Amino acid sequence: MSSPDTGRPPSTVAETDRRTMVLDSAMVTFARFGYRKTSMDEVARAAHISRPGLYFLFSSKETLFRAAVTQALERDITAVEHVLADTGRPLPERLVDAFDQWAGRYIGPLTRDVSVVIEDNPDLLGEITETTPRRFEELITEAIAVGSGRAAALPVAQTMISASIGLKHQAASREFYLERLEVAVDLLVR
Repeated sequence: MSSPDTGRPPSTVAETDRRTMVLDSAMVTFARFGYRKTSMDEVARAAHISRPGLYFLFSSKETLFRAAVTQALERDITAVEHVLADTGRPLPERLVDAFDQWAGRYIGPLTRDVSVVIEDNPDLLGEITETTPRRFEELITEAIAVGSGRAAALPVAQTMISASIGLKHQAASREFYLERLEVAVDLLVR
């Protein structure tokens, strides 16, 4: 018997869902306390799992951290890909939505800490902290290139990314970030 959604056996689906939930809880906990101050006990409590159960899934805090960040970044990139693929919508609208999926979600009191914990621990994360932002830039560039060509699209995409980074540091709310980003996109994509 398999799950109607995935075709996998039900136990595999439950294990995947449990792992996803644990990684989501871990990301929130790492964001709240920072990598160094987060303990496996705190993550286990947040995930409503026993400490031995957590160690069964992840052999160390470093492994857990890497998996949590990887899951978050891969989820973000997948969302960006879906948004940009919807060519029935105007490009400026898709670009704003793509930046919202990539950066806007991380604006606000606790969510701001998510990016900080990622930026503060590149040595623990390896190449994903470079490859995923590079993939985001490629996706934005490809979307813009459809109308303007690749050579013209790259500096526009890079300028949008720079504007987004600056806005993230200024924005007290996601709404503010998106309002300002819409202005930037309108100026850069004509």
